[in-house]
Amino acid sequence: MNVVFLDVKTKTYLLSLEQSSSNKAFRLIKLLVTFGNMIGMPYSKKLLSNLYELRVRGQQEVRIFYFFYQNQAVIVHAFIKKSQKTPQKEIEIALARISVLTNV
Repeated sequence: MNVVFLDVKTKTYLLSLEQSSSNKAFRLIKLLVTFGNMIGMPYSKKLLSNLYELRVRGQQEVRIFYFFYQNQAVIVHAFIKKSQKTPQKEIEIALARISVLTNV
């Protein structure tokens, strides 16, 4: 499966993380390339009907939001998760970026 970043900001953000977190994030993205929508827990979790998260575990809990569009996975947002529950603000950012691409 092809994986693309919706914009360069998300990729730059992932590169700016601590070395170990950044490496883990890109390792998970490679798993997404290899397994596509067959990737599951503990690496990926479905949040909404069209929104998924890659779960980077470690000192920094990083979440990478993506969705499937025209036979590719599109990465739309990433952030460091500081609480047990995913902040609604972060989900809304991802959904807004998805709507820009899909014109929904």
